[in-house]
Amino acid sequence: MKKRFLALAIVLGAGLLSGCTNAGEKTAVSYKGGTISEQEVMDSLKKMQGADSAVQQLIVYQVFEDKYGDDVSTKEIDSQYDQTKKQLGDSFDSQLKSAGYTEQTFKDSIKQSLAFQEGLKKHIKLTDEDLKTAWESFHPEVEAQIIQVASEDDAKDVKKAADKGDDFSKLAKDKSTDTTTKEDGGKVKFDSTTATIPAEVKEAAFKLKDGQVSDVITSTNASTYTTEYYVVKMVKNQNKGNDMDKYKKELKEIATDTKLSDSNFQNKVIGEVLKDANVKIKDKDFENVLSTFTSDSSTASSK
Repeated sequence: MKKRFLALAIVLGAGLLSGCTNAGEKTAVSYKGGTISEQEVMDSLKKMQGADSAVQQLIVYQVFEDKYGDDVSTKEIDSQYDQTKKQLGDSFDSQLKSAGYTEQTFKDSIKQSLAFQEGLKKHIKLTDEDLKTAWESFHPEVEAQIIQVASEDDAKDVKKAADKGDDFSKLAKDKSTDTTTKEDGGKVKFDSTTATIPAEVKEAAFKLKDGQVSDVITSTNASTYTTEYYVVKMVKNQNKGNDMDKYKKELKEIATDTKLSDSNFQNKVIGEVLKDANVKIKDKDFENVLSTFTSDSSTASSK
């Protein structure tokens, strides 16, 4: 949540999409000895780094919300809101405020994001080749115990104790910093699609035999950019075998996520949706802001 980015998008977008071209010399700010006009404010904002990206995002998200917003349920919005609130914990309210959000405007932004995802999904057509590619990296659900700690020394101590035969469940309760799993002895079930388990942890865990304890695993937290340390004990691993149809649902999810993260696919879909919406940019300073998405100049026309 970046306040400057959002504020810039809102200010620029309000004038751009509503067609307010008559700002002229209307006063935006007054002070002892002078004034700053609305036009001067706009001209200054346009020169700021990231202005093009802000306007680009504003247009894309508003167009997608207009077309796909009705497909997003209140339940989905509330679920995403609650998930973010849980992730940020006690800092949620302060971060919301510092980003310039109220509860409602944050939910509005969540709706736009979900509408964008919905629009992308509606353009996905999976092939057998997509499923075969997903199958190559797929691993079915396993049951394991995971201990997360803050330092490498703590992780080494956990590993040493586990190798000596200390009870892993008790180690998890005493040592793990993961409050969601420690009281249950670090027990967790996951497969290769599980987003809540770091990729490095999954990769190491899938190689373990039942009852085996991993070496110390390091991972970088995607939110805080801090290094985290893990030790995993495999409870029940399983081989995926050769029957793809058994896991067809999971493979479709993997293939879909792959498409959604493909920038070429995203740009193609965005270009089609913008063209269908007949987007016209009236401000010459931003006439090429959508060129990433379409080679059809009429989509970003200033006419």
